[in-house]
Amino acid sequence: MPMVSLMRAPTKTLSFVAPSLAVILLATIAADNYVSLQSEMDTVLSGDPRNSGIEVSVRFGHYVERSVLVYDLKSLGPTNSIADVFRVLLQFAHAMDARNFTSIELAFRGQTRFLLTGQYFKRIGGEYGSQNPVYTMRTFSENVLKPDGSTAYPTWTGGLIGVVGKEMEQFNDFHKEWYLSDLAALPR
Repeated sequence: MPMVSLMRAPTKTLSFVAPSLAVILLATIAADNYVSLQSEMDTVLSGDPRNSGIEVSVRFGHYVERSVLVYDLKSLGPTNSIADVFRVLLQFAHAMDARNFTSIELAFRGQTRFLLTGQYFKRIGGEYGSQNPVYTMRTFSENVLKPDGSTAYPTWTGGLIGVVGKEMEQFNDFHKEWYLSDLAALPR
């Protein structure tokens, strides 16, 4: 009597299970990013009528690196100002005040333009609502880093009027380099 094998090769089962596990893993990662970060951003955007027209996507670095926050400005409306964009950043930093990040990537439409240290991001979040926002605007650019980690803007010293003028000039340049230049280049 010939010997018949009762075991079949699990080819069909494996070809179904592996893609299914990959889909489940990707869905879990997406859900984690949404629940942990994007839902908070959505609350910030909808919680203040002045934020209308601004779209920001937030996620972990490479979607799984929880110590890195990617803050990606996607679009803003024709009536939004740099003050509106900056206020949303401050409001989100405030919403994330209990979280600790090592760095924050400031991106525009998927391209990282600048970095903030996690410590500074936590500080401006903790100060939101109590610190004079003009002071935060003035001193913000000296805390901005280039994507390679080097300082993007110098710290100014000297007379008050000269220093304030240079700080505000740098603040405006930061917004120009972050997103305004790209928006101005778009065909209307």
